[in-house]
Amino acid sequence: MTDLKDKLSKLPSNEKDLAELIDKIARGCESALSKFYDLTVSRVYGLALKILTKNHDADEVAMDVFKQIWNKAADYSPERGSPTAWLITLTRSRSIDRLRTDMKRKIREDSLDFNVPTSSSTSDEKTEIREKRDLINDALSALSPGQRKSIELAYYYGLTQVEIADIMNEPLGTVKSWMRAGMIKLRTNLGADELETQEAG
Repeated sequence: MTDLKDKLSKLPSNEKDLAELIDKIARGCESALSKFYDLTVSRVYGLALKILTKNHDADEVAMDVFKQIWNKAADYSPERGSPTAWLITLTRSRSIDRLRTDMKRKIREDSLDFNVPTSSSTSDEKTEIREKRDLINDALSALSPGQRKSIELAYYYGLTQVEIADIMNEPLGTVKSWMRAGMIKLRTNLGADELETQEAG
């Protein structure tokens, strides 16, 4: 216990209280987890909601975070940072994992939906949809993987550049450069294709 007090000596008093609770949780104390939950759940939920934007998703991530705290409390070390910093890291990591999983599922679903024309579509409409899709896909395929992914996340899913940087685990400046260069290339490629179509007609 003396060793723990020494490690906690540099932490603010409120952080010391949380660290002591984490130590008790690591030793299997359920009441410590309950108290830790009461003190921190609003912060965890708020951060998860900010990243995920949906109440249901934020609720599930918050529950996952506290399950992880129960199972991994022994991994926390005061020497590496405050309990709050550790908690934010866990929440951010879980939220981004959830966001990535949701994005992959949505991309698969959108791809299937997009490739299946509705029964009410006329033959000309189906052809036009197919041509537009092929035109966009060709333009996107000419981009680098980073340029393509960042643009898809921004324009198909409405994510900010900061959120894209988190999901792709890349510096914000890199994402901004990718998007700027990718959009210039897209405009050039799509514009050239449109001119060729007009000339051919």
